[in-house]
Amino acid sequence: MNWQQLLCEERPGRIEYGAGGSDLRNEFEKDYHRIIVSASFRRLQDKTQVFPLDKSDFIRTRLTHSLEVSSVARSLGQIVGASIMKSGLDPAFTARQKADICDILQCAGLIHDIGNPPFGHFGEETIREWFALQLPKLSYKGKPVVSLLRPEHLADLTGFEGNAQGLRMVSKLDYPVHQDGLNLTYGVLSATLKYTASAKAASPKSRAAAGKKVGYFTSEKELFEAIQSHTGTDGRRSPLAVLLEAADDIAYATADIEDAFKKGFFNFETFRKELHQRGAAKSYRDRLSDLYDMARLSGAVDPEESAVRSWLREMQDVLIVAAADSFIEHYAELMEGSYEKELVSSRTAAVLLKALKTIAYDYAFTSMSIYKTEIAANRIMTTLLEMLVPAALLFDETQTGLMEEKYLSLIPVNYGLVCRKASDGRELSDVLYARLQMALDTVSGMTDSYARDLYTELVGIR
Repeated sequence: MNWQQLLCEERPGRIEYGAGGSDLRNEFEKDYHRIIVSASFRRLQDKTQVFPLDKSDFIRTRLTHSLEVSSVARSLGQIVGASIMKSGLDPAFTARQKADICDILQCAGLIHDIGNPPFGHFGEETIREWFALQLPKLSYKGKPVVSLLRPEHLADLTGFEGNAQGLRMVSKLDYPVHQDGLNLTYGVLSATLKYTASAKAASPKSRAAAGKKVGYFTSEKELFEAIQSHTGTDGRRSPLAVLLEAADDIAYATADIEDAFKKGFFNFETFRKELHQRGAAKSYRDRLSDLYDMARLSGAVDPEESAVRSWLREMQDVLIVAAADSFIEHYAELMEGSYEKELVSSRTAAVLLKALKTIAYDYAFTSMSIYKTEIAANRIMTTLLEMLVPAALLFDETQTGLMEEKYLSLIPVNYGLVCRKASDGRELSDVLYARLQMALDTVSGMTDSYARDLYTELVGIR
């Protein structure tokens, strides 16, 4: 792989009105604006990061998480770009390419979770389970739906993945005047592809990191292949996707600890002990204690919270530098697409990152309050799917039942247009697949609050 191709400024859709002229922004800066003003990006403000439907304005949502990932990713791009130039690893690498890397990573961080459904990763699991259990029970004109769909269609539905839905969201579901979505550059789209496998090929047991999860659905296969062709990745992850993954890990590992501490899942002493028991370096633990002493002496209202928050900011910097150093160390492998480890791989930094992730999981993700919310979320999601999916099979049919017609009215007009385009002149299997995806687009595109409120209205709860 080479940077000239990886930083591709071309777009998959048509050239739009106003392009060129006196607009001095580069194409990736234009992408940033398109993302920021998009409806799908705004909806992230009411989608779960860790704590669903939380009423606190302190706790992170998908929007604030995405902004943080964007910032971390840009920082990684700045350090890596400067290091490539200083070290002479690539004599052809330019200052303009360094700036482009930063712009691309900033955009990729904003949209890396844009396809996530309501209620976070639990929402993904609920969708997968519902289709696995209920799809075999659905029929169309007296025939089992599973017998009318192709294997790759079935794999997409039962293997639903927010990453693949994100590619679909930005390429088709937002700004559908020409049904090109946000029409982002190939360079930005490539950087978001943390996974490069189809639903049929993806496996958690894959030796290749890029094959462990679904990267694209059958409906976006042609786009995926175009991204690979234009950026020269050819089945491999872009080095920028590896940087994005590291940025995501760093952002959520530190943020989850801060949010969990704020919500009282563990106290300062417990956190300090857990860091010790999980092998975090003594220098990191001593720094946490020093920050507590400094906060107490300065008269902080809550020295423990002040210490934890300050410490996490410093540890973010530690992890960013560790990831950037690892990128330079493994530069040749990354540019070949053969690097398969996590980017934060130096021993002290990797142990710290793992400790933060496991502490958050053990104290917050398995808490009773999370379980209760997930039980409610499961009921909301399954009820909406039960209503919309069977109705969607009758979309644009001349005869529909009374209730099916009412359920279909809940589907956004934009998604109906995308469905019609995907169905036009196609075989029945493609038509049914497009209709089922339309229902899935509708449910997965909802915010947490909208899904909850719609559920209460439809089932008659006041």
